[in-house]
Amino acid sequence: MAVSAVASASEAGHAAPAKADAAKGAKLYNEGTSTGVPACVGCHGPNGNSMIPVNPKLAGQQEGYLYKQLVNFTTPERMNPVMTAFASMMSDEDKKNVAAFLGTQKQEPGEAKNKDTIALGQKIYRGGIAEKSVPACASCHGVAGGGIPVQYPRVGGQHQDYAAAQLTAFRSAARKNSPQMTAITKRMSDEEINAVADYIAGLK
Repeated sequence: MAVSAVASASEAGHAAPAKADAAKGAKLYNEGTSTGVPACVGCHGPNGNSMIPVNPKLAGQQEGYLYKQLVNFTTPERMNPVMTAFASMMSDEDKKNVAAFLGTQKQEPGEAKNKDTIALGQKIYRGGIAEKSVPACASCHGVAGGGIPVQYPRVGGQHQDYAAAQLTAFRSAARKNSPQMTAITKRMSDEEINAVADYIAGLK
């Protein structure tokens, strides 16, 4: 059966997709490419641990999710002046390799900073907002914020500023690559968004 399956695939002209190369991804991330793609490390930090609050931590993020975002940056679904330009310069192989590298890195932990909103953020993250039909964030992103590969990103430990900005972008439909998140955030206030963003920063 194995021989037959291989023969059928060959006859159909379908080659197995190349496996992502994390080592090549590391080189691109740290050095850029000869074709002009800049190094990612300047904005996203050593091994994907951004030290700039408005730039996301990418270390430990789901590989499939990262690849999808890099593709989305080249479409109207997620336009960003900086990332759209950079992602457009990357080949599909480059995107997969960088995603593979970052997926193997360890994220540096963050921490919640606003003690006055911890309880609200925790309540929304774990239980949602019943009266607004906002589901618990944990139902998709996990109790510890680890996410589900490809489908839902890791959110635990992410910078507050970045998380709040993305939730707000979903709400305004400036970011269009998750109809589910757009529908959810439209029912959330600024206070609720900021409370959740701060709470998830401390998840480990």
